[in-house]
Amino acid sequence: MTLTKDNKQATKRNRYSVLSSFYNFSINTGLPSLANPCNTTVIKKIFKRPLPIQWQIVDKDTVDEIIFRTTNKRNRFMLELMARGGMRVGEILNLLTPDDIQECSLAIQNPMSGRKTETIYVPRKIPGRISKYIQATGINQNERIFPISYIAAWSMVKKAGQIVGIELKPHDLRRHAATYASRSGTPIEIVSKVILRHADLTATRRCLRKVNDTEAIRWIETLYG
Repeated sequence: MTLTKDNKQATKRNRYSVLSSFYNFSINTGLPSLANPCNTTVIKKIFKRPLPIQWQIVDKDTVDEIIFRTTNKRNRFMLELMARGGMRVGEILNLLTPDDIQECSLAIQNPMSGRKTETIYVPRKIPGRISKYIQATGINQNERIFPISYIAAWSMVKKAGQIVGIELKPHDLRRHAATYASRSGTPIEIVSKVILRHADLTATRRCLRKVNDTEAIRWIETLYG
């Protein structure tokens, strides 16, 4: 505690885990009579790992209502790209230009994964409507389609959630895209590699682990109702 008093709690837990492992190694390899001081009830409580965060999972009906009731075209497109394509808000704001619009996909340049490009697949109707929006607003080929700040985008999503009386964050819509696809029978490999574009399945499983009450009731009624 003295050596880590100015560190974050996560760092303290890591140091505790290393020290506890060291004592266990010593006990198992030659000092069986040694007691592990890290195993006391008080110490374990101090360095107890917190419960994992339970993210909000927004159901499809709520997302559909949010998008339908958003009248600003620019904002509506951004919400759709997050909820239908699993896009991160930063990808939408910084990386999307008219040249990136394909017939049924979007090309992301210099994505977070470190790859040169990534392809995001969305319903065919969305790129078509975005192309018409580009023509109507006169956006040039080297201009961003959504030239607003991250804070403005965050605020827009929050206000969109208030329309239906929920607290909504941009990443909630990305998680919705993954959850809805998974609950509809899409293989987890497709959810992970195509929709979320994760490097491995572990991060994807964290996004899909929670089932809310509304969803549970609907599935039970579908199965046995």
